[in-house]
Amino acid sequence: MNKVILMGRLTRDPEVRYTQTNNTLVASFSLAVNRRFTREGDTVTADFFNVTAWSKTGEFVSKYFKKGQQVAVVGRLQNRSWDDQNGQKHYATDVVAEEVYFADSKRSSDESNFDNTFGNNAQQSSADSNGNSDFEVSSGDDLPF
Repeated sequence: MNKVILMGRLTRDPEVRYTQTNNTLVASFSLAVNRRFTREGDTVTADFFNVTAWSKTGEFVSKYFKKGQQVAVVGRLQNRSWDDQNGQKHYATDVVAEEVYFADSKRSSDESNFDNTFGNNAQQSSADSNGNSDFEVSSGDDLPF
């Protein structure tokens, strides 16, 4: 099973590009995720992950995600390798986003239509393995807890 769940802050606005073969939208961004435990007196340490979102999920990310915003990403790890101009082999591990969520506890003026706390109009985007995705808006009026 290949599944990763991350919550952190965007280090930059998403960058959008399109594939050459079928003009599919791809949004890329970097996520800073604080480590859970630190030794006493240490400063908070973060890990930085490159995230890629395809198709409808990428459209959602490019439209609503901004630098500094806290988000949650559910996806999978993907390894890739390439040779540079000097023949040197390079390796990278990226997160391919399948679901993305707002995770901030406060509203900003750009997101006045969304409340990302549990229950009130939480906005999410999810994609299946073929890159097809849907947008869901859920209302928390009838939560069982």
